[in-house]
Amino acid sequence: MANGLRKWVAEKWVDIGAKRKDGSYAPCGRSKGEKRKGYPKCVPLAKARSMSEGQRRSAVQRKRAAGNTGPKPKNVATFAKRKKAADGGYMGPAINSVYDGVTLNNPSYSKYYKGMI
Repeated sequence: MANGLRKWVAEKWVDIGAKRKDGSYAPCGRSKGEKRKGYPKCVPLAKARSMSEGQRRSAVQRKRAAGNTGPKPKNVATFAKRKKAADGGYMGPAINSVYDGVTLNNPSYSKYYKGMI
C-alpha cells in the first residue's frame, strides 16, 4: 500500500486543460498569483500522453461543467463511463425481428434484455 502511494506522489502531474504551444502541459497546481482559464484537470503525465485528443477534451469539459461550488474541488472521472444501450432507448422489439427479409438476432442482446422483451 505504501509503495503504491509513494509511486502516486512521485508521478509528474500535469494539467491537461492547459496545453502549451510547444505541446507540453503546464504543471498541476498554480503558483501564487497565477491565473488560468477554467479549472485544472490534473492527471499523471504518462496518462496524459496516452490519451487521445478527444479524451482529453472530454475530461476537461466535464471537469469545468462540474464547477467548483464548495471549498473542495470536484473530482471528475478522467474517462467517461460508457452508456448501456438501455439508457439510450429501449431497443427490445428490434432484437428478434425481421426487417426487409433479414432476421435481426443478437444473442448477447437477447441475454441482456431477457425479461424486458
